[in-house]
Amino acid sequence: MTRVFVIAGEASGDKLGAAMMAGLKNLRGDVEFIGVGGPLMQAEGLASLFPMQELSVMGLAEVLPKYRALLRRKNEMIEAVLAARPDVLLTIDSPDFCKRVAKGVKARSDVRTVHYVAPSVWAWRPKRAVKMAAYIDKVLTLLPFEPSLMRAAGMQADFVGHPVVAEPKASAADIAQFRRDHSLGARPVLLLLPGSRMGEVSRLSERFGQAAKAVLRAKPDMVPLVVMGDGVQSYFADTKELWPEGTVFLAPKDVTEKRAAFAAAEVALAASGTVSLELAAARTPMVIGYDMAWLSRIIMPRLMLIDTVTLVNLVSETRVVPEFIGKECQAGPMAEALLKVMGKPAEQLDAMELTMQRLGQGGEDPGLRAAKALLD
Repeated sequence: MTRVFVIAGEASGDKLGAAMMAGLKNLRGDVEFIGVGGPLMQAEGLASLFPMQELSVMGLAEVLPKYRALLRRKNEMIEAVLAARPDVLLTIDSPDFCKRVAKGVKARSDVRTVHYVAPSVWAWRPKRAVKMAAYIDKVLTLLPFEPSLMRAAGMQADFVGHPVVAEPKASAADIAQFRRDHSLGARPVLLLLPGSRMGEVSRLSERFGQAAKAVLRAKPDMVPLVVMGDGVQSYFADTKELWPEGTVFLAPKDVTEKRAAFAAAEVALAASGTVSLELAAARTPMVIGYDMAWLSRIIMPRLMLIDTVTLVNLVSETRVVPEFIGKECQAGPMAEALLKVMGKPAEQLDAMELTMQRLGQGGEDPGLRAAKALLD
């Protein structure tokens, strides 16, 4: 029996963890999973020790009010790992929490530690990799240029690709059914994705809603469609006035419906994050908008080493996806960018194709590659 203690702290990590768990079960039938994860990881056999949403906190100002609760959970996780005596501790993204757990475990045991998703040392705080090497044995990376950076810091590292490249695509039948289910007819869809965390949803919704209203003034035939993440649906129920009249609010019943919504859209306005890769996989042109709490907004720009935070721009080595971050995240400019992208989507579509190729599309399933790298 191979025992894996796994910790994921947000939706993107839940997806990565689920794909790897499926890969591990394919390679070895006798795998036991212990730890924390979301609905996708639970569907693969994980009984989460507590709700993953407790760890879904990002940004300096956002963490401070929950510091004591997070500290308690960190200590609980260290004790749980030591009690379980797993073959490996696998931490997935959520670096502030996960790496503290790994560090605490390594200080008191020889449990092998693997971290899935390399720290973005190419973007900010490059010394993080060197510090990680004291308590992380191996890093599994999503981006092809990251392993050399991790090895230089003293860790083993493998590029395993991103699960988004292996996920099924919405078929024409899926899209047609989605349009029928939501009475969209043949009208073009403006997809609105203001995030999965309550903090970012509450900050972005008014600006995203205003941007959507401006787009509809120029394109009155469009249907605004908001995709709501788990745990934030009540917010939208109470703030519908922020969005254009006739907005469709979708809580996808499954991943097939979510993929159909993405593929049905003419263009998307999305919060920064992994969602840009989901849109790229669907070949849906996009504009990225994001803002942080005031303290994070002051500190983060001073630490950044790059001029874009959008993964499609980074992986394709282009800057074709417009982004509006921090004080630049304003409704008017985002609306103008959406209209411009709709008029000339070709550059983005080419960059999306290149991004998917570089992330492993057409090769071995990334979840299986990650599982092999974990067992190596």
